[in-house]
Amino acid sequence: MSSTARPRGADGTTRPTSERWPIAAAMLNFPGSQDAPADTWVDHLAEVAYEGFTEVDLTDSWVQPGDLTPARIEELRGALAATGLDPVALSAIRRSVIDPVAGDDNLAYSHRTIDAAAALGVKVVSVGLHRPLLPQQRQAFWFWTEEGPHDDTDADTWARAVQRLRELGTHAREVGLELSLEMYEDTLLGTAESAVRLVNDIGDDAVGLNPDLGNLIRLHRPIEDFQAAVAACLPVSNYWHVKSYFRDEDRRTGTVVALPAPMEMGSVSYRTALRTAIDAGFTGPLCVEHYGGDGLSVAARNMRYLRRMLAVATGEAREQVLRTAGAGR
Repeated sequence: MSSTARPRGADGTTRPTSERWPIAAAMLNFPGSQDAPADTWVDHLAEVAYEGFTEVDLTDSWVQPGDLTPARIEELRGALAATGLDPVALSAIRRSVIDPVAGDDNLAYSHRTIDAAAALGVKVVSVGLHRPLLPQQRQAFWFWTEEGPHDDTDADTWARAVQRLRELGTHAREVGLELSLEMYEDTLLGTAESAVRLVNDIGDDAVGLNPDLGNLIRLHRPIEDFQAAVAACLPVSNYWHVKSYFRDEDRRTGTVVALPAPMEMGSVSYRTALRTAIDAGFTGPLCVEHYGGDGLSVAARNMRYLRRMLAVATGEAREQVLRTAGAGR
């Protein structure tokens, strides 16, 4: 397949080449900067651009666009333009619309976030059903080593999730965006089966899955097979947070350890996962995340790795090798 060929995904969307595939940096590695001057935003975004990124996910742990005034939205637009970054996505995290306490407020916030995303030129808004970290999670060295909140699984909770996420999907579609649902443990988006079922029950083409399976492979407990989950989730996915972990299991003692790892070194194969994604017709943006240390540098390494693996998965690498070898004969 030629690197200039533009085959289409399962939904008819033209598939990007590996060099042009949108791969965003998450803003997880920067401090909360909601009230910071615009020049601070430029400083942070310039670091992202310097690492070679052309896209960014405006993760709302950094700035909450849904709570900015119109004037501040314009300042954020200016900071993005000044650094040459395309805000391909906005991830609203820990704002579950079925939170037993804050669900109504989170629904209103999510609507404001969709409007702000449209004003900023964002293409995908990612939301989830995970809630704020509990005190014991905040005190742990790695928060995923402590158990967090669990969603109820009764029919009424499921119906509320479908109704509210469908409402957000309708809003997103009306302003020209897509909505993506982030997978996270112990929520209604906590397994491949449940997540796919939720997307199907919502039944809106503007709503897809964000199969952030890294949230699951890091758990210190038994987990579902990573590649099987990829195969189940990618056909209904429109955005993808990617990250990896070193995972070790001692069957004799039941001990599990998981530590953040660069994607090419972790315990799961994204080379295989990307082949599965391409075969499923996935054409959505990717977002690289990494916790601990210099997370932005690791994210940049992951971005370069992903471009190589996308070239392999799309057949561009094979054609380049054959073309180069043929030219040398």
